[in-house]
This record gives sequence, structure tokens and C-alpha cells, in this order.
Amino acid sequence: MVSIFITAFIVGGLICVVGQLLFDVAKLTPAHTLCILVVAGSVLDGLGLYEPFIDFAGAGATIPITSFGNALTHGAMAEAEKHGLIGVVTGMFEVTSSGISSAILFGFIASLIFKSKGKVK
Repeated sequence: MVSIFITAFIVGGLICVVGQLLFDVAKLTPAHTLCILVVAGSVLDGLGLYEPFIDFAGAGATIPITSFGNALTHGAMAEAEKHGLIGVVTGMFEVTSSGISSAILFGFIASLIFKSKGKVK
């Protein structure tokens, strides 16, 4: 059981290292880095490589943002098989809607509780 935690920690940490290298070495913005990691997860799922990755790494592969790209593609492909082209659009949102809704809700609640400091000029 300890090896499961260690594997998840190492794999998740390596994904974070890639993101940090994109910040520091490539000098990319957080938005660019986010998009690259989401697209990487999406491409890996499209190639059928992300599910075996999840089987190997567990939470180390499902917690980082690459998993969001995986969920988008996985949902779109599953619904496309059932409903055709319209399933591509509906499948993406069906799988990820709870995560997106939670992020919006908790972001709104946090904005009510905490005062934004903004930029100092």
C-alpha cells in the first residue's frame, strides 16, 4: 500500500515539475502552461495512453490538470460513439460539468469572504 502512495507522489510531482519547467525555462505564462498540460492529457487519452497511466499512477495521474484534458476527451469520445457529432460537444460538458460548476461556486464564495488586494501601483 505504501508503494501506491509513493508512485502517486512521484508521478504527480513529475507532472508538476514539467509545469514548473514550462514557467521557469520556457518563460510561459500560467495560461499557456495550463493549456499545454490540458492538451497533453487530452492527446494522451485520444491515443489511448492516459487510462494505462492512471492504472499505474493512480491519484498521481488523476489529480493534476492533465486529468481534466483526459476527462474532456474521454467524455467526448464516449458520447460521439453513441450520438455522433453532437455527442462530442455534450460529452465534454457532461463529464466535467460538476468540476467546472464547483470551481465557479467556490470561487464566488471565496470572493465574498476575502477582499482582493489587487496590484499595487
